Amino acid sequence: MRPERGANVGRITRRGFVAGTAGALGGLIAAGGAGAADRAGTPPPTGPGAAPSPAFGRVRSDTDPERDFRGVWLASVANRDWPSRPGLSAAAQRAELLGHLDTAAERRLNAVVFQVRPTADALWDSPYEPWSQWLTGVQGQDPGWDPLGTAVEEAHRRGLALHAWFNPYRVANHTDPTRLVPTHPARVHPDWVVPYGGKLYYDPGLPEVRHFVQDAMLDAVRRYDVDGVHWDDYFYPYPVAGRSFGDDAAYARYGAHFEDRAAWRRDNIDLLVRETGARIKEIRPRVRFGISPFGVWRNEASDPRGSATKAGAQTYDDLHADTRMWVREGLVDYICPQLYWNIGLAAADYAVLVPWWDEVARGTGVDLYIGEALYKAGDPAQPAAWQDPAELSRHLTLARRYASVRGHCFFAAKEVAEDHIGAMARVVADHYTSRAGGA
Repeated sequence: MRPERGANVGRITRRGFVAGTAGALGGLIAAGGAGAADRAGTPPPTGPGAAPSPAFGRVRSDTDPERDFRGVWLASVANRDWPSRPGLSAAAQRAELLGHLDTAAERRLNAVVFQVRPTADALWDSPYEPWSQWLTGVQGQDPGWDPLGTAVEEAHRRGLALHAWFNPYRVANHTDPTRLVPTHPARVHPDWVVPYGGKLYYDPGLPEVRHFVQDAMLDAVRRYDVDGVHWDDYFYPYPVAGRSFGDDAAYARYGAHFEDRAAWRRDNIDLLVRETGARIKEIRPRVRFGISPFGVWRNEASDPRGSATKAGAQTYDDLHADTRMWVREGLVDYICPQLYWNIGLAAADYAVLVPWWDEVARGTGVDLYIGEALYKAGDPAQPAAWQDPAELSRHLTLARRYASVRGHCFFAAKEVAEDHIGAMARVVADHYTSRAGGA
């Protein structure tokens, strides 16, 4: 989910951009309204028995489109969307955050997906991991306020749901552990960490890692009235040509009963999904669990159940993430595939992938939201379709034909605010004519 340049059919992820992974992308490419004032109110009660927050995005019918999920991703890693740079005062950071929430409300959206654990760190006072460096410029330094608590309260005040977005396994956008604070879990437990492709990752094959990352993420669910737990598309890292992920020791210890390493890796990620989903419901039953994977599970050339695409990356094979199974078995409350391609793109056609995902979700009780590449609109490096302000609006028109589709989420907050060629304004004018309702 990244504003990459050039053809975009392989690893086309915004998170790759914000993590600075432009170099790794090349080898994976196959072919290329209502303002805040009238939303003010008292934040909802907290606790496991509390009623849902105003905009839950769960119910949708052809006669009630205002109940669709209308989300925006708000990325903090590398200061992609917020804060605009590290080291701003607490007051300036807060003002920028409220500005993004105001913009979402003004665009008649109803949900913000806020990145609160970008790189094994935290945008709240976590007992597990250090304060994020993207706030102050110094990892572990208290910013002097509570970004996550403020985001939850102020989002609800504006009638917006707040989904807390976590990255489970990414530790750092470099490979030098000494750049982490001495108390960082990755330094305390160096055996948990694998350097790969210029980054540090926790090893998903270690049970102690799987348990730790759940504890670290779910601390936020226990302490804050979040409406959702949201993961992006990073599980095992995207492949880097000529390099292997160094999990030999973990595989030797835990993988003996699997047919191959790929099956063992998929099981590790499946366990993370199953366990996290169950623990969320134990802590705060109304909180929704959703994942936003890369948009192609498998190409049909790899599996007849796959999509009629020719993408250079496949989540099942490359990230060891069986996203189709998670939906079919109801392991998540919603799935939000990143369908960041234009209608008619030969290798990965939006008009092919929406019906494929609709069929996957049909009858499962899992809501299907579509991840939309607002960041591509007006980018001269993108295909001609993205120079048309109406392209995204056509996406929503097309998706409306499919009953499983319960909404959309736009990448990302900066583009929702700037809207260079008016693509977001066109979406709002064509599809969000009324203020969004709750579920």
